[in-house]
Amino acid sequence: MNVPFFLARRIRRAPIESFSATVTKVGIASIAVGLAVMIVAFAVLFGFKRTIQEKIFLFGAHLQVSKFTANMSYEEAPISTNTPFFKKVQTNPDIAHVQAVALKAGILKTPDELAGVVMKGVGPDYNWQLIEQSLVAGRVPTIRADSASSEPDGPAYSTEILVSQFLADQLKIKVGQSVITYFLGGTQPRPRKLTVVGIYMTGLEEFDKQIVLGDLRLIQRLNNWTPDRVGSFEIFVRDFSQLDLAYKRVFDQIPPDYRLVRVTDQYSPLFDWMVLLDRNTLVFLVLILFVASFNMVSVLLVLMMERTPMIGLLKALGSPENLLRRVFLYVGLNMVGWGLLIGNAVGLGFCFVQDRFKLIPLDPKNYFMSFVPIEWNWPVIGMLNLATMFIIAAVLWLPTLVVNRIDPIKALSFKK
Repeated sequence: MNVPFFLARRIRRAPIESFSATVTKVGIASIAVGLAVMIVAFAVLFGFKRTIQEKIFLFGAHLQVSKFTANMSYEEAPISTNTPFFKKVQTNPDIAHVQAVALKAGILKTPDELAGVVMKGVGPDYNWQLIEQSLVAGRVPTIRADSASSEPDGPAYSTEILVSQFLADQLKIKVGQSVITYFLGGTQPRPRKLTVVGIYMTGLEEFDKQIVLGDLRLIQRLNNWTPDRVGSFEIFVRDFSQLDLAYKRVFDQIPPDYRLVRVTDQYSPLFDWMVLLDRNTLVFLVLILFVASFNMVSVLLVLMMERTPMIGLLKALGSPENLLRRVFLYVGLNMVGWGLLIGNAVGLGFCFVQDRFKLIPLDPKNYFMSFVPIEWNWPVIGMLNLATMFIIAAVLWLPTLVVNRIDPIKALSFKK
């Protein structure tokens, strides 16, 4: 028979009305609350970071390749899709997707309002998956190679555009309404009549205030470019955590007159902010584990003080000190086990309810999203459980050392 385990089980079966039973519940509750809070905190943190990154990636690719130019305006120097680099980067195993785009400054005008915008021209290869998640009305523009020509001369292009909710409210336009767009460049603005087919909202003012998505061939027509000329290449890597490695490999392949920019450099304030969130969460995690460990030490000391006569009797009967320490270690581990079980149930249950029903809303103007996001990162949840278990189990050895200092004679005469 395992004597320490047997004695620990008898101690755990203390009467419900006893003081030790109450203290044990407090210890279990402290671990459960700490673990539940950590699970929720990390789920919300990762969900928040994922949502912000997805919004950035709507208009900022992981890597962007453009031509070096001293021009600081939105008038880009064209690059060709027929270059060996463009074909080589598409076969790079680190790259998930490559798309050609171009930018053009202009003015959207309605009968009563106007707004300065930047049109982002995209082609049939553009990935609409992320932007479709931010649609609030309508659909994305249809960009096809067989679009009807808007002008008798020059390439065919689609007149459909996608605008933000901010611009739609400012210009008082709705889906299906036509607007006149004056494109800048040359001796005078060139107007084009375009139709709004969709409205998106990211919550990031830097994008919502100016970005309009339309057909790349319209910009090629306005800039007198041939069909193979574009403003830049947008590159998405397969694993964003390996962005720096992909950056180095692509950088070794680009021509000397090309420029390569990482999204973390292009939008460094936002990414620096997310790094700061990681640091704050780490401090938060350490504090919770410290409090939970301190509570468990206190609870175990109280249980040992209440069982002082039992310790004295066992010592008088010849029980080694190591056996007594193992008894109370098993008691503490049992509380840890129940605390982990309840903490996981509470934390994961809260995350499931929030992820499914979106009960906690947020102000999009301040948080860039309309509800608290949840990210299910199972490896991190498993690490939280293991860290809580091993750290508290290691700390539990400290109060058991008190057993060595208990005198059997004084313990047997001890009165509670």
